[in-house]
Amino acid sequence: MSVTTTTHLNFRGTAREALGFYQSVFGGRIVVVTYRDAGAVRDESEADRVMWGEVAGDDGFHVMAYDVPSQQPWNRGENSFFVSVRGDRAEEISALWEKLAEGATVVSPLEPAKWAPLYGMLTDRFGVTWVLDVAAPYHG
Repeated sequence: MSVTTTTHLNFRGTAREALGFYQSVFGGRIVVVTYRDAGAVRDESEADRVMWGEVAGDDGFHVMAYDVPSQQPWNRGENSFFVSVRGDRAEEISALWEKLAEGATVVSPLEPAKWAPLYGMLTDRFGVTWVLDVAAPYHG
């Protein structure tokens, strides 16, 4: 048996746009199922919103998202989660950082840290906080 975890992002009407943005940054395949596609329309104005969506890449990147229906409570919240992206090469992480940084608020610049050759944190234009770093061995 194996278990994997996937970050699932909740939006209110911007899930499709966010998934498209993440695909432009990380590549991979995008899949979107709308409430209309699934036959689960409760409010016709939300029929084409995302009921289930994902971006999945051959390199292991995977994120899921959906639009919370208006009849359910939703609050973007603050610091409710971070998405961590860890790579082996500084060039790879730097390239991803540059793309994610478009319209973002930098929390911690991408630079060397005591615990990693490269580390940075930003909150993207959709309110999602990303931590990017280059993997380093831990010698406790």
